[in-house]
Amino acid sequence: MAASTTHIVLLPTYNTGPRLCEVVAEALRHWQPVLVVVDGSTDGSELPVIELAKADPALTVLVLPRNSGKGAAVLVGARAAQARGFTHALVMDADGQHPSGCIAKLMDASLRHSRALVLGQPIFPSNMPSERRHGRKLSIALVHFELMGSGVADPLFGFRVYPLAPLLAVLGPRHGGRRYDFDTEAAVRLVWAGRQATPATRSIAPWKTCARYRSFAASAQISPWGTRASATSRSTFATLAISLRWRRPWRNACFKRTIWSPTSTPISVEQS
Repeated sequence: MAASTTHIVLLPTYNTGPRLCEVVAEALRHWQPVLVVVDGSTDGSELPVIELAKADPALTVLVLPRNSGKGAAVLVGARAAQARGFTHALVMDADGQHPSGCIAKLMDASLRHSRALVLGQPIFPSNMPSERRHGRKLSIALVHFELMGSGVADPLFGFRVYPLAPLLAVLGPRHGGRRYDFDTEAAVRLVWAGRQATPATRSIAPWKTCARYRSFAASAQISPWGTRASATSRSTFATLAISLRWRRPWRNACFKRTIWSPTSTPISVEQS
């Protein structure tokens, strides 16, 4: 497989366990190069991956000295990838939640729409707990309200391809979006900045692998008004209204020109 010179797979990881090495090997079979950012793991799961990187030039491992959060790890990886000349990064979870077999489809969509944020679309199984399902629906509805439309089909699913320069421009100088609020914060800010958000492919997302999702608590953390409001202000709609009022200059009318739907039907992909 010829390694891409523009698009790289980026895997942030924290105490993922033995599954990490398997996921990295699967990703390498479907795309090269791959960059793993170890976010201060303490379980030793990065050691086999470091050994794998010594034998495979398509794999790079960055080890951070302390845990800073998913968003922080992605941004470290994004800067490192950009410094190596890459323009786009596909971010995927290291626990196997995101099927490696879909990497090429997302990358192809990004190559065809290089200015866009390319989003994966999850298909959740029927055994997903109801509180988790409703928590997701609440968060997605709030993001759509924030964008005054459904320009981002699923702002929570982190399997996506980012254009690196715009991502670093909208989140790099900020203090927010460094933990599990990253996926939502990045999507909202990129759309506000005028980037298209295009769904590319659908994939099965087994809920049992989403170990760090905290139902409604996580929904509160990643809710759209949390991108700017303080933690104490998230509980009231009055504060939401105030925050929306002073945010208005950010949006102008950009959402009217950035909400875009592809002409092709998303492809349904079963996870192996």
